[in-house]
Amino acid sequence: METPKSELLPVLPMDDVVVLPHMTVTLAVEGDGQKAAIEAARQGSRLILLVPRIDGHFGKIGTVARLGDSAELPTGAEAFVIRGEYRARLGSGQADIGGALWVKADPIPDGEPSEKATELGREYRAMLENLVESRGVPQVVQFLRAAKTPSHLSDLAGYSPDLTMDQKLEVLETLDLEERLAKLISWTKQILADASLKEKIRSDVAEGMEKTQREFLLRQQLEAIKKQLNEGGGDVVSTYRERVAKAGMPDGVLTEVNRELDRLERTSEQNPEYGWIRTYLDWMLDIPWNVRSDDNYDLAEARRILDEDHTGLSDVKDRIIEFLAVRKLRKERGLEVLGGRGSGAIITLVGPPGVGKTSLGESVARALGRKFTRVSLGGIRDEADIRGHRRTYVGALPGRIVRALKEAGTKNPVIMLDEIDKVGSDWRGDPSAALLEVLDPAQNNTFRDHYLEVDLDLSEVLFIPTANVSETIPAPLLDRMELIRLDGYTEEEKVAIARDHLLKRQVKQAGLNPEEVTVSDEAIMKVITDHTREAGVRNLERELGKITRKVATKVATKALTPPVAITPERVREFLGKPKFDNEVAARTAVPGVATGLAVTGTGGDVLFVEATSTNANGHGASLLLTGQLGDVMKESAQIALSFVRSHAAELKIEPEAADRSFHIHVPEGAVPKDGPSAGVTMTTAIVSLLTGRPVKSTVGMTGEVTLQGLVLPIGGVKQKVLAAHRMGLTEVILPKRNEKDLDDVPESVRNAMTFHLASRVEEVLEFALEQPAQAKAKTQAA
Repeated sequence: METPKSELLPVLPMDDVVVLPHMTVTLAVEGDGQKAAIEAARQGSRLILLVPRIDGHFGKIGTVARLGDSAELPTGAEAFVIRGEYRARLGSGQADIGGALWVKADPIPDGEPSEKATELGREYRAMLENLVESRGVPQVVQFLRAAKTPSHLSDLAGYSPDLTMDQKLEVLETLDLEERLAKLISWTKQILADASLKEKIRSDVAEGMEKTQREFLLRQQLEAIKKQLNEGGGDVVSTYRERVAKAGMPDGVLTEVNRELDRLERTSEQNPEYGWIRTYLDWMLDIPWNVRSDDNYDLAEARRILDEDHTGLSDVKDRIIEFLAVRKLRKERGLEVLGGRGSGAIITLVGPPGVGKTSLGESVARALGRKFTRVSLGGIRDEADIRGHRRTYVGALPGRIVRALKEAGTKNPVIMLDEIDKVGSDWRGDPSAALLEVLDPAQNNTFRDHYLEVDLDLSEVLFIPTANVSETIPAPLLDRMELIRLDGYTEEEKVAIARDHLLKRQVKQAGLNPEEVTVSDEAIMKVITDHTREAGVRNLERELGKITRKVATKVATKALTPPVAITPERVREFLGKPKFDNEVAARTAVPGVATGLAVTGTGGDVLFVEATSTNANGHGASLLLTGQLGDVMKESAQIALSFVRSHAAELKIEPEAADRSFHIHVPEGAVPKDGPSAGVTMTTAIVSLLTGRPVKSTVGMTGEVTLQGLVLPIGGVKQKVLAAHRMGLTEVILPKRNEKDLDDVPESVRNAMTFHLASRVEEVLEFALEQPAQAKAKTQAA
């Protein structure tokens, strides 16, 4: 806005009102002087100078205002809408023109507010909003927020009914913005204090009287009703006391429960706390403080149950039998201390989806003779889900651990913590941190739920967490776990699982009788090899379900007459064309393509690394990487290329060829990939490209490579070998230091495959690449 200039303006004296800049008021004009001033302003620029008149004398500061619309009042007087524009100092020149007093008005600009003035403005705005909201007029807040500058905000004080005329006049005449805001803040603090005190006194008096009278009347009525019904006043409490006496609670818990019972006895039923106390007592009585199920110490029977429910998984079964054997010996030899510190066990099952981690929990509970309950942790982000909410919150409840104990009905159940690797965290807390105490055998005998606020003994609970990958489990939590890895099944194991478990379930779900459909082992193997490629058996069960549904449809429509035998030749009839085929030979037929092995969240997998090169064209050799690779994998590619260039002569590569620009691509570009274990694969692909020697179609490889050509060990050997076996590879190149990990690979797979152990890249190349004569013939044939 332009800075206004000094000019001669008609004066309108103000005796009982102060108009500040930015204020809009309606003034009734009475008297000849006022009419003359208004008429002079109307004939001129419509600006008029509003000057407060104190004891018959004009003030030194006034407000330049602009005339707006006018209307006639019922009294006959004329009223005008006037909006204040800016402050002005009365000049020396005065004149009486046309019956109106004209005075020179010198504008007083606001200027840019200082940093302190801005801060004071924010404080004053907050105080005003607090004041108007406390008075039940929140709509005024929007009016206050329309003030964009501290000066504008301070001038809105002219509307305040709490300020006196002298205070408003002081606001008008205080030209320094910081000083003006400081005065307003001081006055507003006093107004807020007075308002708060009045409201508190009024509220206390009304509430006290109402509560006393209401309670007196209600208690009188309650006593009269109970008297008529011949009911004693302490029946509810006495019932609770009887139940508590039978619950077998520990001493510390019993003390807290009795304290709450005493509170319940003193509390009126109409008091909201009455219901909260009863809910708390109900939860305390629902928890199995002293109820246990007897462990099944028949180790042979326990092993039979485990073998009956699950094929394979010998590591898990052995660990369960060990747990049971230890408990048996401790009990027989008098060493079993119920509730003793550190007597729990945290057996964590880690493996890809579909290998039977969740269903294994039920089998373990059945083998032990214990109750089973499952807590799904996938996606929870609130710490209170584990520890519960404090009773101060409305609708508070215990956490999932306490609820699982209540559901089980015993204090020594098997509790499966499903998908513990998918626990999240946000502003509501970190649930995995709350699990630290639950899963620590040295601490969980005194676990505290926020709702119960008493020590809860979890040491007799057998916790079985499950996870797809252990890398996303926080390190402190992982330290408390005993990991057992389920890396997937061999094809023979899958056939046995399908025959003994999956097929029976799917036949039943399809509404068929077991004798109405049979699937040969060869047909199951064809389903496994042509229609699934996974570590577990979930997709295999889906495909078998598809077969049984189609058979059920044909039986229901009389298109087939039972019994129906599914042979390998009939698999295509029910499942259509194969979803997978062996593409390794076709992919590696040309130089520059190598077959690597990787581990993902769904188990082991085979990936191809493709390399090609182009002339640098004078722009310098470069390396282009595609396939959505992570930082570690990109560095592996750079290390591989650096090794090849620095050892070109030893690898029988022309120096000019090694200095070309290279492009390395890992197909399935939509899938993110990372990790160092593809180093040898990338090195092999580059050397294959530059020497013209294709990679053997029967070989898969894994290992980290260094700039000196060393092959370093990697993880997930079992999963990678099983993936290679599923893809039909017969040879696997592994780092020499991973030789000990071959013991984890099932014997049937070890016997079917050849393993080459390499400590240097040269050994990898010797195992992986075709010999020069064979390479030439293979390339010509391709």
